[in-house]
Amino acid sequence: MQFIDLKAQFEAIEPGIRRRIDQVLAHGHFILGPEVAELEAALAEYCGVPHGVGCANGTDALVLALRALDIGAGDAVLTTPFSFFATVEAIMLVGARPIFADIDLATFNIDAGQLSARIERHDDSRDGRLKAVITVDLFGLPADYDRIEPLCAAHGLALIEDAAQGFGGAVGGRKAGSFGTIATTSFFPAKPLGCYGDGGALFTRDAAIAQRLRSLRMHGRGQDKYDNVEVGYNSRLDTLQAAILLEKLAAFPNEMAARQEVAQRYGDGLDGLVTIPSVPPSMTSSWAQYCVLAESGKHRERLTSALASAGIPTAIYYARPLHLQPALADLGGQLGDFPVAEDAAGRIFSLPMGPYLQPVDQDRLIAALKAA
Repeated sequence: MQFIDLKAQFEAIEPGIRRRIDQVLAHGHFILGPEVAELEAALAEYCGVPHGVGCANGTDALVLALRALDIGAGDAVLTTPFSFFATVEAIMLVGARPIFADIDLATFNIDAGQLSARIERHDDSRDGRLKAVITVDLFGLPADYDRIEPLCAAHGLALIEDAAQGFGGAVGGRKAGSFGTIATTSFFPAKPLGCYGDGGALFTRDAAIAQRLRSLRMHGRGQDKYDNVEVGYNSRLDTLQAAILLEKLAAFPNEMAARQEVAQRYGDGLDGLVTIPSVPPSMTSSWAQYCVLAESGKHRERLTSALASAGIPTAIYYARPLHLQPALADLGGQLGDFPVAEDAAGRIFSLPMGPYLQPVDQDRLIAALKAA
């Protein structure tokens, strides 16, 4: 059993993928070719925003978003301690200081109540000027934007949505990628919408921000590539990857429906064996990962060992919260600072997930867990 079966997806859409690649090879515009603009427009339409901007990867997308909002040295950005390192890495790369608010154990996303409390007690003189919040749509589930968007607006904070895992998710009628001042996503191959290499994108409703993002992704370009109005980056989405993503985007709605079916089968079969993920009634998850909680670290070890013996892969996202990462030791994070994130890290594990996961394989996994 594959943890994420990219081969099955390729077999299902191979003719269209090869046709798209051949078209790029024929016209030869490998950097910012016509497929990039076509993809940007299609992604923006899908998310329900006016502007989409492709870039080289999801980490760059976060850096570009922070730069476009003039966040840097002397500033602070509030985010979750329970995410992939890129979320906090981007903050550090622009010279700002990351600070954290704990998560909601039911959703694994940043807790809006904890976020509000952290904003209220923020000390600019100690931690830097609080300028923004980065939310993370973890494992495919959007953050609590019904509470977080008004909270940021009330405090004059920019909101950046990290939808690297959330693309395809929704809150009511709004898609992930449409929240905040700027939203970002990643097209890493394992993501719900992934390419065959690295890729990323940003979304915004602000035309001026979109223009600056396009400049920053190409060395701070002005009127042409030899007119540089600021120091930027070399962070363009390759035309070949855009072509692949266009074909994958066409298949994406059907894949999203299949992900819901896979998640439902898991929920029906695993309820009572482990703590299954919770999706609020108003939300849709894109199920980038299907993560469950064991009773304890020892219980997790017993269950994952039993699955491994049955030839079933698992993964742990994330075994160490960000505030305890060695690279952030200078920030002074201590065990006990964010107890909910620390509890999740000690018990969480992820099961094979994807639109091409077969019921027979899920049944085998569920039976192995029951036996354990």
